[in-house]
Amino acid sequence: MNIKDIKEVAIIGGGPGGLMLGLLLQQRDIPFTIYEKGTQDVNADRGGSLDIHDDSGQLALQQAGIQEDFHRLARFDGEDTKVVGKDGTVYYTEVVDEDELGGRPEIDRGELCDLILQHIDDTHIQYHYQFESMETLDSGRRRVHFTNGETTDADLVVGVDGAFSKVRPYLSTQEIEYTGISMVELNVVDVEHEHPELLAYNQRGKMMALGGDRALLAQLNGDGRIKVYVSYRMEQAKLDEYKAMSIADLKAQVEHDFADWAPELQRYITEAGDDILLRRIYRLPIGFKWQTQGDVTLLGDAAHLMSPFAGEGVNAALYDAYLFDQALAEADELGDVVRQYEEAMYAASAQSAQESQDNLELMFSESAAEKMGDFFKSVLDDTED
Repeated sequence: MNIKDIKEVAIIGGGPGGLMLGLLLQQRDIPFTIYEKGTQDVNADRGGSLDIHDDSGQLALQQAGIQEDFHRLARFDGEDTKVVGKDGTVYYTEVVDEDELGGRPEIDRGELCDLILQHIDDTHIQYHYQFESMETLDSGRRRVHFTNGETTDADLVVGVDGAFSKVRPYLSTQEIEYTGISMVELNVVDVEHEHPELLAYNQRGKMMALGGDRALLAQLNGDGRIKVYVSYRMEQAKLDEYKAMSIADLKAQVEHDFADWAPELQRYITEAGDDILLRRIYRLPIGFKWQTQGDVTLLGDAAHLMSPFAGEGVNAALYDAYLFDQALAEADELGDVVRQYEEAMYAASAQSAQESQDNLELMFSESAAEKMGDFFKSVLDDTED
């Protein structure tokens, strides 16, 4: 099928990657609809803070013509970094110049979604549409069934539906794998007014406290909270014990787990509120591929789920959308576009996934804080040469 004859592209998932793909398709006048299982209000949840890389995620923003808008929202001082050991020893600290445009500015996930969304025509987005199944029609088109009873027919279906993708099984039997890391996500809200000492210690960006099989990863968000990712190397079933606890018991357990850490680090736990999320960290095998079908493909975590320890997840999703747009510019037939996109995406995502896995192994190793501090110093030295 020539891309000029496309009547509909069904994008399953309205996160940053799905929205960016939609915006780029809109600019090429290719008919599409984004189907999001939640509501638009989901995007109003600020979520976690994301660093958008100049060599991947920002390329998509530039291609979409919204990089200047992004720069107005982004927090370049969010690139502050501190690496400490469990005893409080500081192995690396960096405070960036507020007036200097760095290569990895921060933005909250919700703000990023809203930024892209405001440039997409409302008619291209359907909320409360959760993917249920898909079939191939006699015409060769794909019919997507949603849990609300609705259906849509499409020439191309793009699964941008995350780690637990419902579209992925139509391309591969590959299951996601547990990385060995689980997290208890905490929130310390209104730190400027309620927890100024913690804010001063944390600085304006991220703090990484590393201690072998455990870590405290903290990030100042744009809404004034510090998100704290209490991270453990643990057996997959162990997290179920934490999930079974009451909020009070869970907080007491986490405090106990870090009782031998420095007092200034324990404050990330003791000063957190009751808004807690528990999660296991999964991945797809590095180099995961599928046999191309030409009318179904994947983008973002659905295609290359990786751990968050290199900050590559959202950047890879945005870059996927950029690569798809590049393929549209270079090929005329839909099957060729999909094939070219997938080949480029495989190469780029494998590199990102390997970096994420390498960082995971580093961050949960002996002497992790010292080694991570040395890593950041070497990167800084390279940029100054």
